[in-house]
Amino acid sequence: MQPLPRATPDHPTATRQESEGMEPGRRSFLRRLGGLTLAGAAGAIAPGLFSPEAQAAISSAPKRSLAFKSLHTGETLKATYWSNGRYDPHALVDIAHILRDWRADEVGNMDPALYDLLFALRRKLGTDQPFNIISGYRCPKTNAMLASKSDGVAKKSMHMEGKAIDIAVPGRKLTAVRNAALELKLGGVGLYSKSGFVHVDTGRVRQWGS
Repeated sequence: MQPLPRATPDHPTATRQESEGMEPGRRSFLRRLGGLTLAGAAGAIAPGLFSPEAQAAISSAPKRSLAFKSLHTGETLKATYWSNGRYDPHALVDIAHILRDWRADEVGNMDPALYDLLFALRRKLGTDQPFNIISGYRCPKTNAMLASKSDGVAKKSMHMEGKAIDIAVPGRKLTAVRNAALELKLGGVGLYSKSGFVHVDTGRVRQWGS
């Protein structure tokens, strides 16, 4: 996402659907997407990709787990996406599903480095609370629609590449989340106080917003 000063938030709906209650056919279909999701997923952290602090935090953990809550669908998920020295393909698919474009019900090819970013951020914040998802993957059609309505949505958003997520963390101020992400120096960080979220991505290190 390009550095933009303002955003128009998407107001979440409140339907309730637990990930564990997904119908077998859909889960089976998502499992077959595992190869796609794993594309580009390396077994180890690439040197120079993360700051020394972040790399140490990630590398020292024998298991890497994340928790999410979608504010749009009500779905929740807890997943250990890394264990035994490798990414777990089933967990990656499950996370990609909860981060899907909920408007189009389309699952994107997510960057596993984004999960490592969130894992490092979670440890930096010292919290076990789930990440509240405001926006994960966006298909081109959805992004174009949002960009046509708001100057705060980039036409070439990294959300379309599965490399960005807009989040809030229960019990933590947005400024605290923003500051922790900036200290990790893992990518782009945008603060959208009026919209109630922090944007993080795996692009170049930069910051914007208020």
